[in-house]
Amino acid sequence: MAVYRFRHFAKAADYCEVTQPTLSSMIQKLEDELGVKIFDRRQQPIQPTQVGKQVIEQAWKVLLRAERLKKTVEEEKKSLQGTFNIGVLPTIAPYLIPNFFPQLMNDYPEMDVRITEMKTQDMKRAMRHGDIDAGILARVEGLEDMECHTLYYEQFYAYVSKDAPLYENSSIKTTDLKGEMLWLLDEGHCFRNQLVKFCQLKAATRSKRAYNLGSIETFMRIVENGKGVTFIPELILRQLNEQQKQLVKPFALPVPTREIVMMTEKNFIRTTLLNTVMESIRLSVPKEMQKLRQTQQRVV
Repeated sequence: MAVYRFRHFAKAADYCEVTQPTLSSMIQKLEDELGVKIFDRRQQPIQPTQVGKQVIEQAWKVLLRAERLKKTVEEEKKSLQGTFNIGVLPTIAPYLIPNFFPQLMNDYPEMDVRITEMKTQDMKRAMRHGDIDAGILARVEGLEDMECHTLYYEQFYAYVSKDAPLYENSSIKTTDLKGEMLWLLDEGHCFRNQLVKFCQLKAATRSKRAYNLGSIETFMRIVENGKGVTFIPELILRQLNEQQKQLVKPFALPVPTREIVMMTEKNFIRTTLLNTVMESIRLSVPKEMQKLRQTQQRVV
């Protein structure tokens, strides 16, 4: 499975924590036992043979079932041990993880929680492949086949340069954004998609031409230096200094708000571990963010 994932024997050996000759010889032994070639070593990157694809498919199912067996036993013991892999959206991780993760590690030193930043579609794919156990993301359409537990609700804010006409506004209406230089994340980020949908924005072609594949932090620095408007999530407000807070403008009612959820597969087993992590997260965010307020409108 590691060779299939990395398409490279040396990288797969590192992942499996064995030497390359050991890995290669063990796969050769399996091929001899089955009487087929699983991989075509003549191709670079290495590719599975036609029958190899079927072997890999069955191997993947065996590994998932073996892992499920171990998880069933750990859950029966209400254990917090074992590796718990969480995928987190890049627009959530920098503002949420520092709030709860250090405290979680201090409170439960026996837990082995590992966090990887990834987009929504990558998260769903990784979960199906068994690479992650859960995901922290904004609720969007297309998650109906997953189990989603609400963690908190987070409203959007505009971040406006002092040179922009909108800076004098006490609040921002969606109609105010027409014609502004808007710094938006690249397509594929649900943070961008939700704002474009709520504000009925056309693609921000001017800013996209000027800066492709940006980040929230990069766009904030551009705004701070006097150019345009970007958007930030509510949890980031904790990290801003007084000068930065002067650039923050709330939306007019109803305020666009995203629902942050913990996503797992519907047959997820390690509920004791999951509930411990979710409780730690909820304790780390302000109480007012744990319910959808009347002034807010949830966007998906």
